[in-house]
Amino acid sequence: MGATARGGTAARGKIERREDTERGKETEGREGRQRREGRNNREEAEGQDVDSTEIFKQAIEFGFSGLDNWVVGNSGQLRRSNSHRLQYAQLTLVGFMGNSSSTYIANRLNPTADTLDWHKHPHYRDTSWIRHSLGHETPPLPPIEIAQRLYRDQHAYIGTIFSFLDESQFNQRLERAYEGLPDPNNIDECLVYCQILLVFAFGQMYSINQWVDKEGPPGFAYFKYALAFLPNVYEDSSILFIEVLSYVAYFMQTINRRDSAYLLIGISLRMAISLGLHQEISDKDIDNDTREHRRRLWWSTYSMERLLCVTSGHPISIQDEDVDLLLPSPRAQEDAHIASVLTSYTELSRIQGIIGEKIYRKKQKSGSDLSASVQSIMRRLSDWLEKLPEAVKSNAPDLSQQPSREIVSTYLHYYHCINMTARPILLYAIQQKLASNTQQPDTDRREQGLSTDIIHVINTAISAARSSASILNTAAKYNLVATYGFIDGEQAFSAALLLVMVNIAFPYKETNASAMNMALSVLQGMAERGNGYIKACHSLLMKIKSTIKPLDGHGPLGLHAQTQMIGAPQSTTLSQTESLAPWHPNNQDQPFTMDFEGDSAVWAEVLESIDIDMDRQWVETVLKRGENS
Repeated sequence: MGATARGGTAARGKIERREDTERGKETEGREGRQRREGRNNREEAEGQDVDSTEIFKQAIEFGFSGLDNWVVGNSGQLRRSNSHRLQYAQLTLVGFMGNSSSTYIANRLNPTADTLDWHKHPHYRDTSWIRHSLGHETPPLPPIEIAQRLYRDQHAYIGTIFSFLDESQFNQRLERAYEGLPDPNNIDECLVYCQILLVFAFGQMYSINQWVDKEGPPGFAYFKYALAFLPNVYEDSSILFIEVLSYVAYFMQTINRRDSAYLLIGISLRMAISLGLHQEISDKDIDNDTREHRRRLWWSTYSMERLLCVTSGHPISIQDEDVDLLLPSPRAQEDAHIASVLTSYTELSRIQGIIGEKIYRKKQKSGSDLSASVQSIMRRLSDWLEKLPEAVKSNAPDLSQQPSREIVSTYLHYYHCINMTARPILLYAIQQKLASNTQQPDTDRREQGLSTDIIHVINTAISAARSSASILNTAAKYNLVATYGFIDGEQAFSAALLLVMVNIAFPYKETNASAMNMALSVLQGMAERGNGYIKACHSLLMKIKSTIKPLDGHGPLGLHAQTQMIGAPQSTTLSQTESLAPWHPNNQDQPFTMDFEGDSAVWAEVLESIDIDMDRQWVETVLKRGENS
């Protein structure tokens, strides 16, 4: 033990010395300036009522680099932290959060010392299922009628946007499962049984939709026993193996084992590549149904991998240039709506991959490149909407009645892509707002010094976030928001985060405040049903919203706004005469087509704001001021 402790201490010492060396002389002057300015800020905040924007102007200059994307976990794993120093209990560096992660953005705006870390909010208590075989003491299979209902329940949320298992395949494999436990030496039999248990797990998760068991969320019992039948990943690849691994990856994501989900979906995608699913096959003996199944499986795995990577801030695993495959198309005697939804969702996932690569990657070349990327992505999204198949467009839901779940999923994905594209620009706008010394809080965006093209993107994102809030609010009324479904939680959090940012950066507007409350209300509902991570997200957003208080009392989070938003939950429901956000952007106040000549200097500043550290001294200054007020 002594040797281990000495080794750990020595290793930590090496790390700290290396960090000190890397900081070097270039930080000495900055640290001295920080100490002097920080001391002055504290003295001013404690001694008199100072304009908060002036404090922000000074404090926002303080930036830290190197480990901004990491946090120290309870086990000593290195993760991102709000503290000035990082403690090292081990040398293992895991849990990276990229810039495109909503959690990363929220942590940068975090007004407290608590960090929002997904690993602190698992949806289960006992972790022994991860390390030990559970044997074959599986829970009894439900009656066939219940089993088929569970399939339909999970299909409504998963099967319409990802094609891993159709109903005919499920019924055939279900019959095999009822015949008894699989032969442990037969990989295919084990995979079939594993897949059936996973379907039951997802079916319970989506149908029960709230916490009912002390051991984990609905369906968790089926899931942990399903893993006992999952073959080792170094076994031979197969179509069935890809289907099952993708299911496992997604369930891992829903219970907040995000690193596990990322690893498994990566293995699933590489397994698909090893089988050549990413390319068309020239063998004429292969029938059309087999070809279509291969296409749908590839694009589903591709789509899920894009989704998990970009929302977690990780690089994607394959470039679009390396994929040569037709998109899904209707099968014989199949409703065209099925392939249309799958194709539309896949196209959005492709755009989402571009967003991760072009907007959030570290190796941005210039502000003009960023401007061109934003314009290109927004044009792609506009083209996607314009070319939306009639089978999908004609089913766009009326917010006054129960919507179709697959259409909810598709449109939320669309608006989320807009949200992610514009989020760095909103960070820049917040920086400009807080760093400026304006005495006119009710000025419009143009008067705040933002260029026309920046305003265009921001207005587009605000409309998209309001639309997301409206969709989620309507879906929640019909119990169509998945409490533990990762996608719903991520998109609700992302929309609420953007709307909170809007209400910080710009003058108060009733529709924006109502939309923000609506999105926060959806998060609160998910939290009350037992989602601990969403509860932490909601709590953080409420802290951000309530802590930053402009002194004039008229800003977005001033006294007037607080009486409207914090003290009046009923304001989340708009009157019939108010249009919060229409489904189709053609009817919105701002067009979604993007034709602008970007100011390269301004976009260079936006590029810098993607990495600027905004959650350290300036937030601490605000908190100190709040404590003394």
